[in-house]
Amino acid sequence: MSAPRNTGHDSELALVVVGGGVAGLFAALCAAAEGDVLVLTKGPLLASTSLLAQGGIAAAVGEDDDPSFHAEDTVRAGRGLCRPSAVSVLTDEAPARIRDLVELGVDFDDGLGLEGGHGRRRVVHAGGAATGDRVARTLAERVLAHPRITVAEGERMVSIWRDDERCVGVVTDRRAVTARATLLSTGGAAALWERTTNPAGAVGEGMAAAYRAGAALADLEFVQFHPTTLVDSSLLLSEALRGEGALLLDQEGNRFTDELAPRDVVAREIAARGTVLLDLRAIDRGLFPTLMGSLVDEGYDPAMTPIPVAPAAHYTVGGVLTDLEGRSEVPGLYAAGECAATGVHGANRLASNSLLECLVFGRRAALAALGEPAVPADLPEVPDAPAPELVTPELRASLWHDCGLIRDAAGLERLLDAPHVLARLIARTALAREESRGSHFRADFPSESEAFERHVVLRPGAEAALETWL
Repeated sequence: MSAPRNTGHDSELALVVVGGGVAGLFAALCAAAEGDVLVLTKGPLLASTSLLAQGGIAAAVGEDDDPSFHAEDTVRAGRGLCRPSAVSVLTDEAPARIRDLVELGVDFDDGLGLEGGHGRRRVVHAGGAATGDRVARTLAERVLAHPRITVAEGERMVSIWRDDERCVGVVTDRRAVTARATLLSTGGAAALWERTTNPAGAVGEGMAAAYRAGAALADLEFVQFHPTTLVDSSLLLSEALRGEGALLLDQEGNRFTDELAPRDVVAREIAARGTVLLDLRAIDRGLFPTLMGSLVDEGYDPAMTPIPVAPAAHYTVGGVLTDLEGRSEVPGLYAAGECAATGVHGANRLASNSLLECLVFGRRAALAALGEPAVPADLPEVPDAPAPELVTPELRASLWHDCGLIRDAAGLERLLDAPHVLARLIARTALAREESRGSHFRADFPSESEAFERHVVLRPGAEAALETWL
């Protein structure tokens, strides 16, 4: 295979960004201040998981708030596994990233929202439950208008291109691209599960490619299941609804849980009862016009009847192991957003810290990537594309059954033979964690264990390692 430098730029690329969600778009804008950037998206630019994010962005911008309070709530939700340095970075830089979005043109709603796990109102929204859509569209407009950014839509990365020392670019289904740095912002893997809030393409391709290229993956066992997804649908009913007073009722109409408890707790409470009802009748539904319209389109009248909901796979906490500047263990290869594992979320992500993570660590990765050296003149051979791994209905059913809200050794061991590398790796990390903590619940080890107050790390060719991150 030839190795053309067909990137649309005459000069060497400073950065190739793989993925068109909030992390990738914001990183591209940050890097383009000093270098040429190529953004690759395997589908249309405005088709990322980021557009579906309803909850908002958490930041200590209220008069009664402080980043230290935000950090306390983040650590509490993470159940003893949050990386302290990452939490400090996230919460300290949050207000500045909100200001960046305002300067870029995001029109945030008045007031602050309250969501599960937060001790006070600190969640900023745009268009009610349309925050991800509003932010992603604004960033996309800025990216498309930037003279130093080229966007290639419908171009899929098939492998990471590296030599013995470092990453030198990527191979796509059209060409090979060299760049001083490569940033993976490919999103999570929640669409590997049968019931999910994610679009079909969210199957962890970036994580799998990074692992094949020699990068470490971590915390894959922590998959967050959103408690309130419309039954027989992928429509997520935002936690902000419960923050405004929506109630969860059992089939007899009785309230059975604290609606603002951590998501893993609420999800298991609902799963134990099968389908339950989310009662929206007493809240100001006008705060969520897009979401209410979606419910009407699905045939429900939220003003008259409680809505049937059940949990669904929603967010991948783990991913490519990085430092606080987005660097993976392969020089020149970076990751940010849901595909990365900084340790900031610990065992269970605090609501509305996900878009914030994209902004904070996307920017840090972009700025660090600008310091990478030039690509060597003597390029390695372009690697052959790996055999495609199909995400079949059978695979998704297996993950839901054997690695869902409640797991055990027997089911996880069955997944070790799955015909998909990431499914096997998820099972390995879940088997290694012989306890229940946050979004990982083992029926055969139902309690937390101090021995596992560490992160499970997988490196190619090595056994799972338990590590402590400061």
